[in-house]
Amino acid sequence: MTNKQHPRRLPPWLTKKIPVNTGKPVRELLKDLELNTVCASARCPNSCECYGKNRATFLIMGPNCSRSCTFCAVDKQRPAPLEKDEPQRVAEAVKRLKLKHAVITSVTRDDLPDEGANHFKETILEIKKLNNCTIEVLTPDFNGKKDLISIVADAGPDIFNHNIETIQRLYLTIRPEANYQQSLDVLNFVHSKYKNILTKSGIMLGLGESIKEVIETIKNLADANVQILTIGQYLSPSTKHQKVMEYIHPDIFDEIGAKAKELGFKHVSSAPFVRSSYNAEDVFAAI
Repeated sequence: MTNKQHPRRLPPWLTKKIPVNTGKPVRELLKDLELNTVCASARCPNSCECYGKNRATFLIMGPNCSRSCTFCAVDKQRPAPLEKDEPQRVAEAVKRLKLKHAVITSVTRDDLPDEGANHFKETILEIKKLNNCTIEVLTPDFNGKKDLISIVADAGPDIFNHNIETIQRLYLTIRPEANYQQSLDVLNFVHSKYKNILTKSGIMLGLGESIKEVIETIKNLADANVQILTIGQYLSPSTKHQKVMEYIHPDIFDEIGAKAKELGFKHVSSAPFVRSSYNAEDVFAAI
């Protein structure tokens, strides 16, 4: 891994064929129920594949985020008021898609008194009313407030995911309104208080980090008792976002993934196209 600017063209390992089944039924269902997905909002390269498998990661609390992370494609406009019936609509979508594993994430809502914790709770509870499936949440840091984290965890998700995203040195550039240690503390708190909930986190590569720094971050996550780890290639959503410093070869992903497994994670996914919720159902089933 080197600190060089990326070439204009993607390397061959980052080209992906569009599947024959691009998930038109899923797109129509999302439109019908007026739901957002992080698949679309974050411009995920796996969206066609996941939609084609009848899967989607729901993005609750609107499409606009209150923070300005430089890597993320989610809109940074002023967030809109919460839609009170959104939890019921998400639950209905889970039911119609017959999901075995529902993944719920959100924009960050620092503007709300509870930062959206109760909306997460209501969404989890509504899904449980209609569906016999496992539930994974991918949450913001809630500014490290344990009472807000507990509101979400008390609702009983099977997996609590919060992404560390990058190494500590790059936080001021990549996540200027977040705190590296605070994110670790969120994950450690959930593990220590909720033994029946699996903890999960993810990191992006290609932002200018060294292998040594990546391994140090992975060790920090292991020390925070994270049990599931995802490692993927950062791809810049546009020229206005953080630039890719390097395209990491798959062999290096394999090397880093192997070192992570040695640290005792229950499951590690490390490859260029890996994302937080990519094949989340399969990951949970494998544990």
